[in-house]
Amino acid sequence: MMLGCRGLSAGAGKGRRVVVTGMGVVSPLGCGLEQSWSALLAGECGMTRLPADRYGKLPCQVAALVPTGPGPGQLHISRCFSKSELRSMSLATAYALVAADEALRAADWAPQEEEELCRTGVAVGMGMIDLEDVAATSVALHKSYNQVSPFFVPRVLVNMAAGHISIKYGFRGPNHAVSTACATGAHAIGDAFRFIKNGDADVMVCGGTEACVSPLAIAGFCRLRALSTSFNDSPGRASRPFDRDREGFVMGEGSAVLVLEELSHAVSRNARIFAEVLGYGLSGDASHLTSPRADGSGAILAMKRALGEAEVNIEDVGYINAHATSTPVGDAIETRAIKMLFGEHAAGLAVSSTKGAHGHLLGAAGNLETVFTIMACSTSWLPPTINIENLSEDMDLNYVANVKQEWLATAASKQRIALKNAFGFGGTNCSLCISQFTGT
Repeated sequence: MMLGCRGLSAGAGKGRRVVVTGMGVVSPLGCGLEQSWSALLAGECGMTRLPADRYGKLPCQVAALVPTGPGPGQLHISRCFSKSELRSMSLATAYALVAADEALRAADWAPQEEEELCRTGVAVGMGMIDLEDVAATSVALHKSYNQVSPFFVPRVLVNMAAGHISIKYGFRGPNHAVSTACATGAHAIGDAFRFIKNGDADVMVCGGTEACVSPLAIAGFCRLRALSTSFNDSPGRASRPFDRDREGFVMGEGSAVLVLEELSHAVSRNARIFAEVLGYGLSGDASHLTSPRADGSGAILAMKRALGEAEVNIEDVGYINAHATSTPVGDAIETRAIKMLFGEHAAGLAVSSTKGAHGHLLGAAGNLETVFTIMACSTSWLPPTINIENLSEDMDLNYVANVKQEWLATAASKQRIALKNAFGFGGTNCSLCISQFTGT
């Protein structure tokens, strides 16, 4: 029964602060937060060539896959789930459950009391369903109606990762799933931030997940001319944000899940605090199905709105984790937007895209990269943009090229404050403002 669950928090609408107390990662750079972060800072790359028997006839034959097996940093999925459990869920949902488990353990949050369960919610999204599951089920239907799995629909619904997490842990707060293409994971974090800020929950498990690398998906993105096609023989060089020779993104898979928590709630139980979420900005390009608005105004609006809610000055921002996917048009427009918004301060910013290392996780990109942005705020190390070999004249920011940089305090701001950008097809834009936690 839910009679014991109260409504809004007593602090609702009074500027409740939101902090990050747990993070979990399943990524092409490895499974586990420390593994993936260490690999990223070391300049490692998670790209691989796809099997020729399935992908050999496609223009793009590279992807960034979650490493599997029993070794360190690898995912041994059969040890995590039974065969019957795996039949009932998509691979993306399985990734989210693994990441959520790590995040909740890191946060040391395992509520048992009715009120705590009612005040803990889930917001985990997904950008695309597994097209192979759909195609295989269509083939099965042609054979016989009885060949269609009763779990087919639950496997392809984008909200089921959130549903599985809620069911596993008994969380009865907001149960939410957003699907906004490549902005999905960042939107999920922003929505969760607002749920806590507005008093709908005290704790939110949030993020995104994706596992849709398949010949059909690769073919579809190739037809859009969105993928890298010239580096099939050297997969590690294929994703090259901001580089002069960038030509398209590399599809990736994985999940990252964060535990967000109202500040006083976290402090009351002595939780470790990684960073604070200060602001959330959203906008629409209202321009094109797949290309960002050429003047960068959509990105500018999202960043301005995040800074506005955060009550942060432009000069206080030291780092931007860019959406930059390694496409000629997108990376140039984002650079232009940053320069227009930040003006003279742009020259002092560090801007990097970690997609060179782990590829583009689509609906799980914004959340994985938010984790890395939080780690930068927490540790003072800026993750590099790998594969930058040459820059054109219009790409003239500090892109943290190839090697990590230390984030040094400046006269303008001794607090480390960052923006995380995420943009998606359909012209959807999101920006999160995140800061080093400096105390209550």
